[in-house]
Amino acid sequence: MPLPVTRSGNPSLNERVFASQPRPAYGAERMTLQGSINKAFLLLVVLLAGAFWPWSQYLTNGDLSVVSTSLMVGAFGGLIVGMIISFKATLAPYLSVPYAALEGLAIGGISAVLERRYPGIAIQAVGLTFAVLAVMLVAYKLGIIRATERFRAIVIGATGAIALVYLVSMVLGLFHVSVPLLNSSSPLGIIVSLVIVGVAALNLILDFDFIESGASQGAPRYMEWYAAFGLLVTMVWLYMEILRLLSKTRRD
Repeated sequence: MPLPVTRSGNPSLNERVFASQPRPAYGAERMTLQGSINKAFLLLVVLLAGAFWPWSQYLTNGDLSVVSTSLMVGAFGGLIVGMIISFKATLAPYLSVPYAALEGLAIGGISAVLERRYPGIAIQAVGLTFAVLAVMLVAYKLGIIRATERFRAIVIGATGAIALVYLVSMVLGLFHVSVPLLNSSSPLGIIVSLVIVGVAALNLILDFDFIESGASQGAPRYMEWYAAFGLLVTMVWLYMEILRLLSKTRRD
């Protein structure tokens, strides 16, 4: 029997994931909120450890070429592993840690590249990401922001629109055509980045609600890993968008 349907704007924590999972047998271990939190924390630690490698290489050599391999391996490897987990939730316990490590390599490499151009930007982005996470968690726990049906619809729609814009941008990039609003440091370009950061932050509310709902509905225990993976996906997106926003504000 499938689980009841809940929704999240996160492409990894979408409404079909929990709904497609069978209820665990009587007496079997079930997903818990604390278990999901513990696994999310573990994945975050792995990601930070993965990011430390290319970052330390850059600090040691001062040469960005030393991070290029880590960046490429992390970006493409993370994309492939992430897609596998998204389509096969039962593999999350085995692939979530490798995914976090690969994403760490990519983030560490990208951060080093931008740190070279804009000294101090990486630590600012990390601080802001954790600050946003803390604010969203407090707002959710206190009921200041509630994941109502209307709220979900708005955030999911906005997330889909952003994904479409990025997809179009990637296709146009193959023909050497850029989308000004995504990359411009003009006031309008900065406003667009602020909006995207806001949407990414609001996705955290949906992720918190989705994880809590999955635990209350008695999802299989392995879904703790999948939920932690999905939350990490949102955090990586948020960090990258904050990096983009900060880089825009520091361009000449």
